[in-house]
Amino acid sequence: MATARVAIVTSEGGADQDADLPLILTALRAAGLSAQAVAWDADTPRWDRYDLAVIRSTWDYADRLAEFLAWADATAEATRLWNPAPLVRWNSDKRYLPELAARGVPVVPTRVLAPGGVPGAAQFDGPHGVVVKPAVSSGARDTARYEPGRGADAERHARMLLDQGRTVIVQPYLPLVEEGERALVFFGGTFSHAIRKEALLTEAGLIDNFRVPHPGAAPYRPSEAELRTARAALAAVPAPGDLLFARVDLALDGAREPVVMELELIEPNLFLSIVPQGLERFAEAVVGAVATGR
Repeated sequence: MATARVAIVTSEGGADQDADLPLILTALRAAGLSAQAVAWDADTPRWDRYDLAVIRSTWDYADRLAEFLAWADATAEATRLWNPAPLVRWNSDKRYLPELAARGVPVVPTRVLAPGGVPGAAQFDGPHGVVVKPAVSSGARDTARYEPGRGADAERHARMLLDQGRTVIVQPYLPLVEEGERALVFFGGTFSHAIRKEALLTEAGLIDNFRVPHPGAAPYRPSEAELRTARAALAAVPAPGDLLFARVDLALDGAREPVVMELELIEPNLFLSIVPQGLERFAEAVVGAVATGR
C-alpha cells in the first residue's frame, strides 16, 4: 500500500513563524505518513497528489481573502481539505458571531456595521468602553479598544474601516479579559487542551499591528462552564460532522460567565509546542482522517 501523502498548508510568512510546523511534520512522518509543508499560493502545486490537505499557518489569508477562498474551493475539488471549504468561508468573517448568538451560544455582544451605513455615536461608548475591529482580520490587525468617553475616537476608527469598504465589528470591552483569555483546542470534536494568555489590547486607543499575538501563553485547565460554552459553540457550527481541529477563544463577562470571543476554524495557533500531548492528539486526528477517508 502506498504511503499516504499529507500537505500541511502554510504561507510564505507562516512557514517561518509557525513554531508548530516542524513538530507537526516530524510527528506525522513518525506516524507513517508522507507529510510536506506547502504554501497555499505556491506556484502550480498539484493538490491532487495529496490524500489530505490540512490548513495550518496560512496567516496572510485575511489580506487576500477572495483569492484564499477561491483557493480553498479549488483545492477541495482536488483533494480532501480540512477544515472544509464552506466552513472556511463561513469562519473567515466575524459576522458568524451574531449567528452563534442567535443559536443560543453565549457570545460577547457584537454589533455589525456595513459599508455605506452611517454609524451612530451612541454605538461607540459603554460603561467599560468598546473594541472596534474589522469583520475580516487575523492577529488583531486594525483592532483597538477605547475607554469610556472616547466614543468619538472609536467612531473615527470605524469610519476609517468603513471608508475602505470593510465591515466593522463593535463589541463592549470586557474588563475581566485582563485576567486572561482562554483558548480551548479540540481535535475531531474532542477536547484536547487549553491555554490562558494575557490580554492583547493593553493600551487603549492604539492600533498596533505588530503586537505579540499570544502574550504569556501557558497551559490552562478550563472550568466545566468554559468547556460547556466551547462545546455549545462547536455544536452550533453549520457543518456536518466533527471538525479536524478547532479553537474556541473565551473570556469572562461581568457575571464571570464564559462568553465566546472568537471561534477559530481556519488557521489557529494550536499551541502544540506548549502542550506536547496536544501534538500527539493532533497527529492521531490527522492519521484517523487519512484512514477513514474523512
